[in-house]
Amino acid sequence: MMKMLMAGFAMIAALAVVTPSVAQGEVSMSVPTKSDRVAVNGVEIYYEIHGQGSPLVMLHGGVNPSDFFGAPLAAMAESHQVIAIHMRGHGRSSDAPAPWTTEQMADDVDALLEKIGFERVDVMGWSLGGGVALQTAIRHPDRVGKLIVIGMNVKSSGNYPEVLAAFKGMPAMAPAIGAQLAESPLAELYPDADWEAIMRKTGEMNQGEFDWSADVKNIKAPTLLIFADADMMYPEHIAEMYRLFGGGTRDARYDGALRPTVNQLAIIPGTTHYDMVQKGLKPVTDYAKAFLAQ
Repeated sequence: MMKMLMAGFAMIAALAVVTPSVAQGEVSMSVPTKSDRVAVNGVEIYYEIHGQGSPLVMLHGGVNPSDFFGAPLAAMAESHQVIAIHMRGHGRSSDAPAPWTTEQMADDVDALLEKIGFERVDVMGWSLGGGVALQTAIRHPDRVGKLIVIGMNVKSSGNYPEVLAAFKGMPAMAPAIGAQLAESPLAELYPDADWEAIMRKTGEMNQGEFDWSADVKNIKAPTLLIFADADMMYPEHIAEMYRLFGGGTRDARYDGALRPTVNQLAIIPGTTHYDMVQKGLKPVTDYAKAFLAQ
């Protein structure tokens, strides 16, 4: 399948043909028990429900929902009732003329959950979805039980300069990249997607500086942070993020009794931002399941 080697807040410089994400690993793909499109905030948001158990919202990375909604979704649906949400302008959801923001997408998630009758849920997001997960916990704290954030920075300066430069050039490249995606197998999955708009808006939403540190520090939801060991941000920023959640402040003692926080940090070896949820599927989902079960 043709895909962008980017997910949300990281942009690549090339397209590649890879094995379809729906064939990852040995996990059988999940079949939804329900799917629908619901009108919220001027758009129609598509969602699917998979599996049984405590409710878990899964939020995909940028451009291609199928990366996260293939084997990772199937693995999580083994133990949870997964609500897989396509963000506005992505996948099978509709869009509006307004620019995208993670804050607006978080409000979409909250409004959708209200309409379909989920009061409190755990939330798991990768890259763009990780940013939306963070903003959901910030803006709608009563909605979020536990939080899992995969491969997402909390301030623009946490990203490497080449990532920032790629985002800066992305709107100008949108017509060319969008045309390629429109001819790729990815377009067969999402025939109504406006690929040029997706690329342009993804670049535009990542222009300029941001810093969510003060808001992130006030998140009360127990949180698991997961990163690749070659992620899109500086290792120092990963440590900085964990400290915002209370980690890395003292020795936990031999029995763990002085562990400074319930929040957790995982680094997946041998992975990058772009292949972490495929190449690192088992550790990512195993860590997530263990954290949610606590």
